[in-house]
Amino acid sequence: MRLFQHRNRQNTAESRRIYALYELAYTIVDFAAATAFLIGSILFFWAEYETQAIWLFVIGSTCFCLKPTIRLVREVKLLEIGDTEDLAKRYDK
Repeated sequence: MRLFQHRNRQNTAESRRIYALYELAYTIVDFAAATAFLIGSILFFWAEYETQAIWLFVIGSTCFCLKPTIRLVREVKLLEIGDTEDLAKRYDK
């Protein structure tokens, strides 16, 4: 099995559940990043909120870094599940 293959996500009920959970986490992080950048952008209109705006940009950037990490961890987890099932099939014979 290879990473980022659609069939890895559909193999079993467990793989579909894991895929859905990671997609939910990905979407939450995506919204958090967008919200942090939007609020940070608005805060830049007032000089006294510049420090808070900068921190929101740092938080948003961190969220954007988490997104590919979540996807990679999800794919590795799905790959591990698939490999386990392949091994079980080999020894059932």
